[in-house]
Amino acid sequence: FFVLCHSLLQLTQLMISGYLKSSISTVEKRFGLSSQISGLLAAFNEVGNVSLILFVSYFGSRVHRPRMIGYGALLVATAGLLMALPHFISEPYRYDHSSSDNRSLDFEASLCLPTTMAPASALSNGSCSSHTETKHLTMVGIMFAAQTLLGIGGVPIQPFGISYIDDFAHHSNSPLYIGILFGITTMGPGLAYGLGSLMLRLYVDIDRMPEGGINLTPKDPRWVGAWWLGFLISSGLVVLASSPYFFFPREMPKEKHEFHFRRKVLASAASTASKGEDLSSQHEPLKKQAGLAQIAPDLTLVQFVKVFPRVLLRNLRHPIFLLVVLSQVCTSSMVAGMATFLPKFLERQFSITASFANMLLGCLTIPLVIVGIMMGGVLVKRLHLSPVQCSALCLLGSLLCLLFSVPLFFIGCSTHQIAGITQDLGAQPGPSLFPGCSEPCSCQSDDFNPVCDTSAYVEYTTPCHAGCTGRVVQEALGKSQVFYTNCSCVAGNGTVPAGSCESACSRLVLPFIVLFSLGAGLASITHTPSFMLILRGVKKEDKTLAVGMQFMLLRVLAWMPSPVIHGSAIDTTCVHWALTCGRRAVCRYYDHDLLRNRFIGLQFFFKSGSLVCFTLVLAILRQQSREASTRTTVKSSELQQL
Repeated sequence: FFVLCHSLLQLTQLMISGYLKSSISTVEKRFGLSSQISGLLAAFNEVGNVSLILFVSYFGSRVHRPRMIGYGALLVATAGLLMALPHFISEPYRYDHSSSDNRSLDFEASLCLPTTMAPASALSNGSCSSHTETKHLTMVGIMFAAQTLLGIGGVPIQPFGISYIDDFAHHSNSPLYIGILFGITTMGPGLAYGLGSLMLRLYVDIDRMPEGGINLTPKDPRWVGAWWLGFLISSGLVVLASSPYFFFPREMPKEKHEFHFRRKVLASAASTASKGEDLSSQHEPLKKQAGLAQIAPDLTLVQFVKVFPRVLLRNLRHPIFLLVVLSQVCTSSMVAGMATFLPKFLERQFSITASFANMLLGCLTIPLVIVGIMMGGVLVKRLHLSPVQCSALCLLGSLLCLLFSVPLFFIGCSTHQIAGITQDLGAQPGPSLFPGCSEPCSCQSDDFNPVCDTSAYVEYTTPCHAGCTGRVVQEALGKSQVFYTNCSCVAGNGTVPAGSCESACSRLVLPFIVLFSLGAGLASITHTPSFMLILRGVKKEDKTLAVGMQFMLLRVLAWMPSPVIHGSAIDTTCVHWALTCGRRAVCRYYDHDLLRNRFIGLQFFFKSGSLVCFTLVLAILRQQSREASTRTTVKSSELQQL
């Protein structure tokens, strides 16, 4: 029952942490954040986690572990509620900030009108008082605080849960229990992206819709989905999953019997002589966060802090440990960037909705990663791979992943022509068919209500910039379509539909995500064999601490900086920024070729780093194997001479 409860708790905990990544582009649009800031926000939960993991590991069995897990889960639920709080204390979303009444005035403010006839709201840059800026900073600050709390709350959940299971389960059942635990837990990110796909189909202000509704669809670039609703649902699930922990005892009676089917499997195993050693090696990698206290349970906290740096330095001087951890840092950096920004990349590169991008990631990429992790474990177990063979498997997985990444550089399209923006990117010359056609209009440069001239495949940031003076709404099949008429920048003063131009690359999204997912699945094959390299490459007394240090190094060197690095790279490809009160806010348009080359290039760089590290590991292990065989040969020859 504890295994079942803990599996559900860790699954719901990962839903909260993964849900932000599924809605990162939506949060950017809602609060005017750059990708660098949103990447920092996504990684900020690691700050709270890393700052306390060492002390929590020390306390180990010194506390009432089930209750500590329950308290941590309540902190995680509180963090989820805090993440949703900015929605309730902010004003309703205005998808055209030139007017406070979206439905009745947004089209008037964005049409081509002489200066004397333009609405006053269209001529202003909005309310940019110090109060507005302070409120914006407060919203962002609340989300950063929530992410920190999420990291702190997650600290005791996995280490205490795994150690509790291992302490009171039968030694033969413990690996099975922990395998079940991780099997269910790994579904959390997939469910998070699935939840994001559902929630982002709903309008952000579904709880306070304006009278008469809105004239937006999820395909509109100004659409903002109900990002906050997923946090409320996930938090409620965490609270439900945490309630049993306050009723578990501090210590359980030790389980006395193993499962019969488990006994049969073990009895049919080829090597039963080293059964105890094999079992410990099976579940030690799974207990990577199970705590560092096991190295010296009788040490005081001060002694524990003193001994930690010495063991850390000793392991870092071990070449196999260092190279394997560096390879895992590269792989984790690739995964962290992918999990945070791949949905946004797909949205921009292939002009698909945020909901569809999340569905692709949750239904294809995440399952293939899980299959890859399982396949790596099965290969290590079934084939009884030696350290040299484990490193060869890791090298093969990294190489195939790298090869699958090469075609991704060429799957995509250039940015279509956007009047006044893309003429400097090598697109067709001239902002429109009729230069100066919108000069008589009082167009605001920071308005955003895109329209598309489908005949010339030119996009304008507002109907005003297209020289449109009229607006009509056509009803068809129960849906309303907005058109702008009498557009002086369109041939024959034609009509243009509202919304951005459709991408010519939309059909390429499936080949792209299939190749990307296959590469991610191949990279995940290295997960288990790389753990085995660490466990078999360090001293026996350092195993637990080495795995704990590996976990900390991955967080500090990969999961914390990687989203910020990817976000900064994405920001450098922006060609048109939205301005809020004179400051740079969210990016409206990207150079698609540059975006693809830099995002995939970063992924390629980290994959190459992992490949190089595993190559060096294989070379060192082969050298050590040759030296060992030489020593054995020399000793046998000496014995024969004697």
